[in-house]
Amino acid sequence: MAELEMELVGAPAARRANPRAARIARRAWSATWPKLAAAAIGLGLWQLVVSLGFWPDYLLPGPGAVVARLAADGGRSDFYLALGITLQRAAGDYAAALAIGSLLGVAVAASRLLRRAVGSMITGLQSMPTIAWFPLAILLFGLSERAILFVVVLGAAPSVANGLISGIDQVPPLLLRAARVIGARGPSLYRHVVLPAALPAFVGGLKQGWAFAWRSLMAGELLVNVVGHPSLGVRLQFARELADAEGLLAAMIVLLLIGMVVDGVFGVVERRIRAQWGLAG
Repeated sequence: MAELEMELVGAPAARRANPRAARIARRAWSATWPKLAAAAIGLGLWQLVVSLGFWPDYLLPGPGAVVARLAADGGRSDFYLALGITLQRAAGDYAAALAIGSLLGVAVAASRLLRRAVGSMITGLQSMPTIAWFPLAILLFGLSERAILFVVVLGAAPSVANGLISGIDQVPPLLLRAARVIGARGPSLYRHVVLPAALPAFVGGLKQGWAFAWRSLMAGELLVNVVGHPSLGVRLQFARELADAEGLLAAMIVLLLIGMVVDGVFGVVERRIRAQWGLAG
C-alpha cells in the first residue's frame, strides 16, 4: 500500500519533470493518428472492392496478400538494390533540377528582359506532359541514364524556377527600400534580403518540383531500362509483363510510401520556415 501511494504521488512529479517529452509525444501522436486512420480506411475500401469480386484474385489481390508479398520482398537483396538505384537517381536528378531551376529563377526575376522573353515559356514547360519528352530524350541519348536525367530536369526545373520567381515577386517593396538605404546592392541584396524573404514560397516550389521529378523518374524507369541497373520502375514493368499483380501492387506501395515520407520532410521544413518568418502560429 505504501508503495502504491508513493507511485501515485510520484506520477505527477514525473510528468512535471519532463513536460517537453510529453508535448513531443502528443504532437507526434496528433500528427500520426490521422495518417493511420486514412491508411486503415484505404485498406478497408481496397478489401471491399476485392470482396465484391469485380476482378479475380490473380488480377486484384487483397491487401493481406500484397502486404505478405511486400514483407517477403523486404528480405531479398535484389529489392534493396532496385530501391537504392531509384533513390540514387531521384537524389541526383532532383539536385540537378534544383540547381538549374534556381539559377534560372534568379536570372528571370532579376531581368525584365529575360522575364518577357522566357517567363511564359517556363510555365509552358511546367505544364507540358513529362511523357512527351521521352521520344526526344531516347533519340538524343538512347536508353541511358542521361535520357532519364534529361526528362527529370525538364519536368522539375520549371517548378523550382517558378517557385523562386513567385517568392521574389512577393518580397515587400518596403523591405527592399530599407535594405538599399543601409547599403545592400546587387548580389549582397539578393543574398541577405531577397532570397531569405522569398524562402517560404521557394520551399513550395521545391516541393512541387520534387513531385514532378518523382513522377518523371518513374515514367523514365518504366520506359528506359538501363542494362545492369535494376530499379523499382523496372520491377513494375517486369511484374506487368509477368502478370504478377501482387509484385506490381507491392512495388506501387513502396513508391507511395517514399513519396509520403519525402512530402512529410518537406512539410516539417515548410512549417519551421513559416514559423520563423512569422507566417504561422
